[in-house]
Amino acid sequence: MNKRTIGFVVLCIVLLVGLTGALLREGAGQADAGHTVSESSAPAEEGEQTLSENDAETVPGKGEQTLSEKDMQTLSEKDEQTLSENDPETVPESGEQSSVLSENDEEDEYANLAIADVTNYVNVRSGPNTDSEIVGKMYDGSVAQILSKAGDNGEWFQVVSGSVEGYIKAEYFLYGESAAAVIEEYVTRYAEVRVERLNVREEADIQAKRIGYVNSGETLKLLEDCGEWLRVQYTDRKEGYVAAEYVALREEFTYARSIEEERAEREAKRALEERKKKEEQEILSPAAPGQPGTEGGAAQTAENAANYGENIVPPNTSHANSDELRASIVAYAMQYLGNVYVHGGRSLAGGTDCSGFTCYIYADFGYSLSRTPSGQYASAGRSIDYSEIKPGDIICYTSNGKKCTHVGLYIGNGQIIHAANSRKGVIISDAGYSTIMGIKNVID
Repeated sequence: MNKRTIGFVVLCIVLLVGLTGALLREGAGQADAGHTVSESSAPAEEGEQTLSENDAETVPGKGEQTLSEKDMQTLSEKDEQTLSENDPETVPESGEQSSVLSENDEEDEYANLAIADVTNYVNVRSGPNTDSEIVGKMYDGSVAQILSKAGDNGEWFQVVSGSVEGYIKAEYFLYGESAAAVIEEYVTRYAEVRVERLNVREEADIQAKRIGYVNSGETLKLLEDCGEWLRVQYTDRKEGYVAAEYVALREEFTYARSIEEERAEREAKRALEERKKKEEQEILSPAAPGQPGTEGGAAQTAENAANYGENIVPPNTSHANSDELRASIVAYAMQYLGNVYVHGGRSLAGGTDCSGFTCYIYADFGYSLSRTPSGQYASAGRSIDYSEIKPGDIICYTSNGKKCTHVGLYIGNGQIIHAANSRKGVIISDAGYSTIMGIKNVID
């Protein structure tokens, strides 16, 4: 064998050995890869999720770059921009939120209420200074509605009370929550005569000495309810008793009096005192039943029908059943839709507040209700569940969870008519617009 042949054989052996080694290494690699796949392909434990092909695409391989901080910042800025452009509930700038709340929140009925807190009275002036003309007087306990603040530091209130509008220093008032907390203490109760003439007696007895009389439509300040008899303020210096069955009780607030009203009141008092003196001097003999001067024997006239509105004819109070009566009450109340709200107002037509609205509506149908929300909650009719409610019932609301602060007249279909506040007046609202404290059935 020559050298050339030997070299060729050696070369072949070398190539064969190299090829064999390569094949062995490739086989070992495939065995390792097969072992790895076997581990990753093992069934996942319950609750675990294996890495899917799509999930695997999110896992960076060796040498691949993960999401950088710069990319994250860019993404964050993009998301923020999208939220700002598309999300309608973006955070308002300073001042915007309070504006929205003031528009949507229900205005407190007593937000503008003021009560004079003075020793005797305070002058109402035509302007916010002590040099302005005196246009009236507010006596202690009189109620007013605050229209605005005036003066350099807002130390004056522009108010309206009764027929008087003017300015009084704020320091002479209880107002806001302080006024709302004590408003019921400033209600005055009156007895209005419902017969042609009613005797006033010295004691609560039909046999007691008669000290005078009051005519149809006249009112006496109620001092004490004694059941069948009422103790009343007959004159400035004398008290007496009248039979309860011949009067209608009502509650009112005191208002400011104009100069003209003060003058007229003084003249009326003077005339009344003169009449009382003459009555005391007369020798009165007992009159026969049905004659003037008895405990109500005369028939009631149309003038004595309950009518607390101005130029409002009382409705027919004769009904076949309670459903007809309820319908009549609702229809009558609806006539006042849109009327103004007046704190402590005495007239449906001229304006009143929430409890005045329900009180005077029912008064025109012969019912006597308290003049305050909590008074109606405590004493008007009987309490019922909302599932029993009917048109004409009174819904009592609370703004603090402790006492009745508002009332409305249920008109059916889940709605009430009520004197809401000084901004809205008499409106219709959903019965559940505020927290219900109780429901009163006055009729049956």
